[in-house]
Amino acid sequence: MGNSTVLRTAAAWLLCLMLAVAAAVVTIVIVNAKVYSPQHQVRAYFDALKDGDGGRALGLLDAKVPDANAALLDGAPLKQSVADISDLEVGDPVQLDGDRVEVPANYTIEGTHHTTSFELEKSGTSWLFFDRWRFVPTELPTVEVGVVNENEASLNGTRVALPEGKNKFAVFYPGSFEAHFTSEFFAAPVVESVLTDPEQEGEARLSLETKATEKLVDEVDKQVRGFLDGCAEQAVLQPAGCPFSASMDRVKDNSIDWEVTKYPKVAINPSNGTWVMEPLTGTAKLSVVEIDLFTGAAEPQTLEEEFNFTGSLSVNDGNVTLTPVVEY
Repeated sequence: MGNSTVLRTAAAWLLCLMLAVAAAVVTIVIVNAKVYSPQHQVRAYFDALKDGDGGRALGLLDAKVPDANAALLDGAPLKQSVADISDLEVGDPVQLDGDRVEVPANYTIEGTHHTTSFELEKSGTSWLFFDRWRFVPTELPTVEVGVVNENEASLNGTRVALPEGKNKFAVFYPGSFEAHFTSEFFAAPVVESVLTDPEQEGEARLSLETKATEKLVDEVDKQVRGFLDGCAEQAVLQPAGCPFSASMDRVKDNSIDWEVTKYPKVAINPSNGTWVMEPLTGTAKLSVVEIDLFTGAAEPQTLEEEFNFTGSLSVNDGNVTLTPVVEY
């Protein structure tokens, strides 16, 4: 074999070696960028949230769980917290100090743009070439939930306990959280909060303003009307236990006729952990034949008066009881 042939063979082998080395370098760069990059860790974290896998998400985030209710950290409530996240884009890392980087995640929630930045640090290498990254340890944020005159609510689709009307829940971020309360006689409309950063706790409060339902108001109104109609049926000047009455010296027998011409408007409000009714105001009309003590003449009279009373309300086990309170 001639020298020229040997040189060509050697050159070919050298070229192949150089191509192999270049290919290996490219492979390392690609694998580092796609599998071992800090962005990959952030994407894996979002995937865990969307799967409702709280254990995997917590392991990736390496976060401390605060002393709070954990109902939103796994399963369906966790899935619900990220269900509205769309258009997720994980940006390029920004170098911080040392081996730390900050990775921005851009996304929208119900059409509003948000950005959450995650801090990661290099934790070593795999197979000598591939970088390993981990989230810088932090603490999970919390969402505070309060409700008026109740001890439970629905939070991200799951029933949660609110002892003494409030509780604190540990949550992953980012996420959206909604709460409401619904029962037969009391309800609070949906309130929502979006948490994008663990330092945002002060804004992550859900306050439920519970109010009487239309069904409860209708039931109390029915009892108020029944009470007043019962008073009107008493053919006496001073119906017993009733908020309206009249004083006359002498009237013709069987001539007394009461009529409620304006029924009170029922309003029920919370007060000091219970439910109270606003003072009830109405109007009653008395039709009667009065006899003049001096002449004996009988004169038809029509008197109309405004009356006031209050009532105590009890709602237990689906039963509503109104107890009228009349002050004399």
